[in-house]
Amino acid sequence: MFSIPMAETNPDLIRFPKLNIQFNVKSTAFHIFNASVTWYGVLITIGMMLAMIYGFARMRKFGIDSDRAIDGVIGGVIGAIIGARAYYVLFHLKDYSGNWKSMFNIRQGGLAIYGGIIGALLVGSVVCKLRKVRLLPMFDLTALGLLIGQSIGRWGNFMNHEAFGKNTDNIFGMTSERIRNWIINNGAGQNLDPDYPVHPCFLYESAWCLLGFLILHFISKKFRKFDGQIFLMYIVWYGAGRFFIEGLRTDSLYLGTVKISQAVALVSVVVGLILLIIGFSRTKRLGTDYQLYVDTAESKRLLEESDRREQEWQEKHLRKKQKAEAETTHVLLDMEDYENAADTAAETEDAEPEKEEPADNPIKEEAETPEAEKQEEPEAESSENEDPAAAAKAENDAKIDALLDEIAAKSAPKKKKKRKK
Repeated sequence: MFSIPMAETNPDLIRFPKLNIQFNVKSTAFHIFNASVTWYGVLITIGMMLAMIYGFARMRKFGIDSDRAIDGVIGGVIGAIIGARAYYVLFHLKDYSGNWKSMFNIRQGGLAIYGGIIGALLVGSVVCKLRKVRLLPMFDLTALGLLIGQSIGRWGNFMNHEAFGKNTDNIFGMTSERIRNWIINNGAGQNLDPDYPVHPCFLYESAWCLLGFLILHFISKKFRKFDGQIFLMYIVWYGAGRFFIEGLRTDSLYLGTVKISQAVALVSVVVGLILLIIGFSRTKRLGTDYQLYVDTAESKRLLEESDRREQEWQEKHLRKKQKAEAETTHVLLDMEDYENAADTAAETEDAEPEKEEPADNPIKEEAETPEAEKQEEPEAESSENEDPAAAAKAENDAKIDALLDEIAAKSAPKKKKKRKK
């Protein structure tokens, strides 16, 4: 093991000496007005969102109606946050004496994963029962989502320069001025040297959870024999990894001299293995009489009802859209008719009736006009007296007034087109 000289002036610089790489890692991601948003919160939120996207995409494969399950998911998220914080505070009560308000500040860390799992299962189970969502297949999906969230959320510890382990000389050993200061101030009795690299426990757990997700995702698609199997496998997988990783950490929660997370991990592995053996034995004994929930009549009925509701909603939405489009088209056509009528009327006003040219010699023309033409003159004079241009104008004005009344009744009044004079 070799010593690393720590003369850094930048407390946010994290170095991996054997990999010869370093990162400037600030805990704050950005600011909104005067409030700072930390990477810890951002990464946990991203992990939750990706877990929910994955879960909703696969719900039908587990026979679950997503419309009913969404309430359980929301309840589970709320329960996870409350449980994770309450679990951590419960074992650090002395740190909050005289400053109880800081119990609610989770932006700088202080969330315990086991408390989060317990809170999510308790609150989520109650809501799922109320919404008639079958618990065991829901637990299977939840386990896969937890692995996604944990593999991403653990990088929040990296951004906070926390969740590291004992001194190490392996290739992944890391160090920073903030880590060094923590060891100096809190590492008494743990045989830690602030000048040596430490285990990046957050990295180990993130990689372990990612690998577990890939394995259990594959098993859930090909080899799932009974409801609850994936959840029990998650308990065993995560518990086994956490037991060894927790043994390296320097910031563990203690009950006396026992690391709480390590003890819970060991119990989880033992209980999970026993229940898995029972589950496989029962499934084998029942043979073809056992059905996954996705294959039951209840699941199929609930999914059919969900599909019917979705189809009715889409049809209703489509009808509203078509009605709105039809009304818009009708108004536009009415406006076009109005504009055409207005143009026609304007053109009619501009067109003046042609005047007859006076005859050069009226007396002579009358004398030369045949008798038949003289008989037609009264009829022609009567037709001229009717003034065809005025009649056409009156008819167009009547049409325009009718169109204006109809448009005013259907839509807001619009400015009339100015007529020519």
